Amino acid sequence: MSTQTTLPPFHLAIPVDDIDSAREFYGEVMGFGRGRSDERWTDWNVEGHQVVTHMVDDYTAPVAGHNFVDGHQVPVPHFGLVLSVERFRQLADRMTERGTDFVIKPYVRFPGEPGEQWTMFFLDPSGNAMEFKAFADMDQLFAV
Repeated sequence: MSTQTTLPPFHLAIPVDDIDSAREFYGEVMGFGRGRSDERWTDWNVEGHQVVTHMVDDYTAPVAGHNFVDGHQVPVPHFGLVLSVERFRQLADRMTERGTDFVIKPYVRFPGEPGEQWTMFFLDPSGNAMEFKAFADMDQLFAV
């Protein structure tokens, strides 16, 4: 059964402690298109999804918990996208070139097993954890 569908775009609002740093990171570092904005918030086009960074006074990102997965301590909570392998590699190269301090560097997880995937984790300047991943075979997205 194929898991590929045309999905509606999601909307995600995330708190940040410095709107200018968020604009630099999401726009210049990650390369996402900027949409509407105001003094304390900015809409981002994250691969067709709407992510909004909202300035929150005195915001401190929660200290992420961790879950041991494939030999790595995965930060929880986190958010991100499942990309094509080509787009994943482009983003991984972009983040590496810009000196990203990865929580988990780009690598292939579960090689040769069901659900084989490329993955990487990093934090935005406010400490929000993100994961971007890719599957060569999208039908493996929910593989068991």
